[in-house]
Amino acid sequence: MWTDTHCHLDDERYRGEGPRDLGGTLGVLESARQSQVSRFITVGCDAASSQVAIECARAHDDVWASVGLHPHDAVHGVDTIVGLIASPRVVAIGEAGLDYYYEHSHRTDQREAFAAQIQLAHQHDLPLIIHTRDAWDDTFDVLLAEGAPKQTIFHCFTGGPNEARRCLDIGAFLSFSGIVTFKTALDVVEAALLCPLERILLETDSPYLAPVPHRGRTNQPANVAVVGTRVADIKNIDPHEMARITTENACIAFPLLTS
Repeated sequence: MWTDTHCHLDDERYRGEGPRDLGGTLGVLESARQSQVSRFITVGCDAASSQVAIECARAHDDVWASVGLHPHDAVHGVDTIVGLIASPRVVAIGEAGLDYYYEHSHRTDQREAFAAQIQLAHQHDLPLIIHTRDAWDDTFDVLLAEGAPKQTIFHCFTGGPNEARRCLDIGAFLSFSGIVTFKTALDVVEAALLCPLERILLETDSPYLAPVPHRGRTNQPANVAVVGTRVADIKNIDPHEMARITTENACIAFPLLTS
């Protein structure tokens, strides 16, 4: 059974794909279950999406939530999400981090929000889900200053071998998305090749980043099996073994998934 450690079940694009309930889509979830996906973490990016993630997790026994403030929304301030962290079925803080590609929030606001969410992860003893884009050095600088949480996850890993080694050196997990199936993603493939099996996680980041051969369509959690099969090919192991290993890893990276 596969685990999708990062999806966005609240997204508007799911509204036309089946009966909707509390931010999730029954059709989308059922399709994933039929594709042998047994666990889902729906990820918050601000107060509103974090609240919907919690409601969705409450409605489905196989869905859990994270609470976070995406760097795009850093300008809103971390105070907007603090009250949601203690909600039932919250298993992580994030996604948090730095995005210097779009810079929808000022870099100073991003760094302050990232640091504050690292502190929240420590305070609540929760894993930290990191989003980083074009900001590797600053990401590691903030992590060094605040101290990386025991469970740190680099979501939708887009770096190469050098970035992978830096992540692994601080004990982090690398979470691979549909990007690993792209022909141009040679650095990501190299990173997957060197990453120890016990540090690999899988995700869809759906509805974004549909893997090959589903490019151009709305991504769905069911496609975590496509991502996992590609990583299994890279690591030269059976996909069923990859499903088992990465689901075990997910329960280590997010300890509350097993409760």
